[in-house]
Amino acid sequence: MIITKPKAPKKILEMMRPYKRIFIVGCGTCSTTCQTGGEEQVEEMAKRVGMKVIGKAVVESPCDLRLVKRDLGKSKQLLNKADALLILSCGAGAQVLAEHTGKVIIPGLDTVFIGKIERIGRLYERCRACADCIIFETGGICPIVRCSKGLLNGPCGGMANGKCEAGGHTRDCAWVLIYNALRQQGRLELFTKFRPPMDRSNKAQPQEVVSR
Repeated sequence: MIITKPKAPKKILEMMRPYKRIFIVGCGTCSTTCQTGGEEQVEEMAKRVGMKVIGKAVVESPCDLRLVKRDLGKSKQLLNKADALLILSCGAGAQVLAEHTGKVIIPGLDTVFIGKIERIGRLYERCRACADCIIFETGGICPIVRCSKGLLNGPCGGMANGKCEAGGHTRDCAWVLIYNALRQQGRLELFTKFRPPMDRSNKAQPQEVVSR
């Protein structure tokens, strides 16, 4: 799940100030689950913006161009009249809408991380989209994210009683979690496997996956 948080209302209104006609677009998947860009939040934002709003919609997944075209098809005339779009989705969705409409984009949310949702209000980072996943070797736990220092070969000297020194020994050390997971799985030999630094020299940015 892509985790987002609302921008400060003052910042949104500041970006919006030069524009008279605003169309608001929400997200029906990740931002709805995070309660940052679903139907309810779009309605709340429309009330806050007031008379400038000429239309609003929630796209099932704004990061999917096919769904953007499908869900905004009926709003084409209003979109054409809009001076700017206020987007309540992650940065990927906002950029898809920018490319599709050619309009000024006002991001209403900040994208924080890819993570786990335990329940509303409890969101945890779990993936950094590094494009080189190694969790098979680390008991299903990502050391790049879960270790505060991103270490790939065991804990640092600051670990004490299974806790990480970053944050004052309040969080579990990722490598202790990895050790326990591998031990439970009967694969503890992987704990001592050496992992060289990730090679980024051949990874062009931004990344693409084109299968055909």
